[in-house]
Amino acid sequence: MSASSQPLDERALQDGLVELLRRIAPELEALDPGAPLREAVDLDSMDFLNFLAAIAQRYGVEIPDADAGSLLTLRDVVAYVAPRTAG
Repeated sequence: MSASSQPLDERALQDGLVELLRRIAPELEALDPGAPLREAVDLDSMDFLNFLAAIAQRYGVEIPDADAGSLLTLRDVVAYVAPRTAG
């Protein structure tokens, strides 16, 4: 997190999220930010939960179940996490 307590740059956040996804799905190459994550990355329910846990660990952003269902694409995840990274 930056010293100025600003949200993360969305591009840097997107790159970091793709890195987390690659830990779960090492075969991942390119990912369209607007593509449905579960289909594009072939995530099952447990993989998706592991992804959310990795986001919480790396960025300190807990994503409640009520919100997780609306995070369909990488773009959705970036839009959700970015404003919550400011301290």
